[in-house]
Amino acid sequence: MITAARLAAEEGANSPLLPHTYELVVGGFAFFVVLFVVGKILTPRIQKTLAERTDAIEGGLKRAEEVQDEAKRTLESYRAQLAEARHEAARLREEAREQGAQIKAELREEAQAEARRIIEQAHAQIEAERQTAFAQLRVEIGRLSTDLAGRIVGESLEDEARQRRIVDRFLEELEGAGSEAVR
Repeated sequence: MITAARLAAEEGANSPLLPHTYELVVGGFAFFVVLFVVGKILTPRIQKTLAERTDAIEGGLKRAEEVQDEAKRTLESYRAQLAEARHEAARLREEAREQGAQIKAELREEAQAEARRIIEQAHAQIEAERQTAFAQLRVEIGRLSTDLAGRIVGESLEDEARQRRIVDRFLEELEGAGSEAVR
């Protein structure tokens, strides 16, 4: 390139490939001014802006990590609460089942006791009615037997003591005949 510059200088100062000397001086001076401005003024500002952006990005990443950690802790807390709630619900269901079974047993016992009471009451009522019917039957049989005996004997059996003795004797004979027939 130096040889080309010499050739151009020898050919003349009007070579279109080589700039004039004053252009080289002004261009060099402008280059150094721009280099100084960029190096001393713009580069620190650019580096400062880049550092701020780096800090902002790194801080944002740290905050995002912290928020993510907090979200994980919150999620774990919710999961623990959900598990606890499920456990509590299962415990309550089990208690309800036990109480239901206990209530069923109590109701069954009450129903059986009521049924026994009704049956006993019915038996007592039947026994009372049987006793009443037996007493009425005894009176009726006594009256009929005294009427019959009076007709057979031909005398009046109006005396009550006599009637009772005859009725009792007649019933004893009937009961004796009934027990012999069963044997």
